[in-house]
Amino acid sequence: MIATMAQSDMQIVVIPAKSREETQRTSRLKVAAYCRVSTDQEEQESSYEAQISYYTEKIGKNAEWQMAGIFADEGITGTQAKKRPEFLKMIQKCRQRKIDVILTKSLSRFARNTVDSLNYIRELKALGIAVIFEKENLNTLETDTEMMLTIMSCFAQAESESISKNVSWGIRQSFKNGNVPMQYSTMLGYKKSADGLPEIVPEEAEIIQTIFREYLNGMSLRQIADALNSSGARTKRQNTTWKSEMVKAILKNEKYTGDALLQKTYVTDCITKKTRKNNGELPMYLVKNHHEPIISRDDFNRVQEEMARRSAKRVIADKLTKGEQGKYSAKYALSELLVCGECGAHYRRVTWTAKGFKEIKWRCISRIQYGKKKCHSSPTVDEQALHRAIVSAINEFCEVKDDVVKALRESISEVLDPNQNGSVQAAQQRIDELARNIDELIKLATIPESAESAMTDIEKFSEEMKSLREFIEAEKAKQSASRRNSSELDAILERLENEDFILTEYDDMVTRQLIERITVDSKDAIIVRFKGGFEIQKRLD
Repeated sequence: MIATMAQSDMQIVVIPAKSREETQRTSRLKVAAYCRVSTDQEEQESSYEAQISYYTEKIGKNAEWQMAGIFADEGITGTQAKKRPEFLKMIQKCRQRKIDVILTKSLSRFARNTVDSLNYIRELKALGIAVIFEKENLNTLETDTEMMLTIMSCFAQAESESISKNVSWGIRQSFKNGNVPMQYSTMLGYKKSADGLPEIVPEEAEIIQTIFREYLNGMSLRQIADALNSSGARTKRQNTTWKSEMVKAILKNEKYTGDALLQKTYVTDCITKKTRKNNGELPMYLVKNHHEPIISRDDFNRVQEEMARRSAKRVIADKLTKGEQGKYSAKYALSELLVCGECGAHYRRVTWTAKGFKEIKWRCISRIQYGKKKCHSSPTVDEQALHRAIVSAINEFCEVKDDVVKALRESISEVLDPNQNGSVQAAQQRIDELARNIDELIKLATIPESAESAMTDIEKFSEEMKSLREFIEAEKAKQSASRRNSSELDAILERLENEDFILTEYDDMVTRQLIERITVDSKDAIIVRFKGGFEIQKRLD
């Protein structure tokens, strides 16, 4: 039989809990310090060095402490912990129980993000690790500090937001004064000169000019990048790896014209540092003639128009219309230039195979997709015959180019005649006059005896205003097209003067440079329209 102890003989002895100091008296506290300065300016550098020196001395003087490390982030944002490598390294050591106490100057040095600050402090508190904020005289392991920490963190975040606003204001004032930040470390083509102004780097400028020239010649972003890789051309970072995105960024950078568009993006949140494209939410500032250009404004504008034109060319699955627009193809110029004379749809390159032989043909897309339903008699064109006709047309154009250019110049001059601008101004003045008359007629329309007559006049004047506005828009469109044609004509003339365009075989690049459209008029003929408007009809042999 097992004996049992009487209930009255049971004793409970309470063993008092030891304080943290007592539990660690046998081993010194592992104390670390965290320091951070907000900028890398010269006056802050001394503060950074001073903080490291201060904490090294403070920890070393205390006999009960042993150094667990000085963690310092220099010139790094305090709004996001993920961008502070030393801070994260310190937190990892805490999780490994290699730190007992963290010393830091103030809550704003520890973190300006309220959420980050409280999350890390709570995690460290759960691990039994104290964070001591010297300025606020706070120890996170002491009771009743949660509310104070929350309030202090909010103040720290508000301080960060205030600093961000002040910095943004300062940047915008700098923009207004025409101060242009140049990213010399990443921007190909320029370096900072001895006087602090942008200076062209000749060998880099040649790469920039090549990129713009080849894009206007019809090459795709990918083809340009591949060509640069093959040639061994170096990027600003001195490597030879080019990507399409890099080429595109260069083509869209207005600084190569000597101008600078400022505040194209803006920061939406000082904590996340998220940026957004400025679509008019904030003012932008265009600083003209800030530095020496590498690319002319005309070439830059032509590239922007070409980029927009290429991106607009896409497949359209609309069974009620033509079926498909001519897609831009860097490989085949005719994919966007060759159109059907009957239905207006573009032609597509196809391969026919018969008895083991392959033939390359061009066929109307509408005819391919819908048969004779929408395009009844568009001919299929042999590629070799098409190429011969285009070569013949280009050579003929080059023979008569002087007469052609003279005629085109005259037609463009007529459209750009200053008297035409006078007509537009006169039309606008008439619109303003009609608007004033309509205002007066509206007042008369409130009087019963004159209402009917006033409404009739208002309707008549409104129709006249509509016609005048349509006239102005048409004239502006005509002038814009003529300026574009004039620019294209200048480019063509320059190439005709500097290069021999007499062709012996078909060339996609030359075709793209000179020709605006090729219409398949019949099974036996095409009409080649050159840029500027000159047309030549050629037989398909």
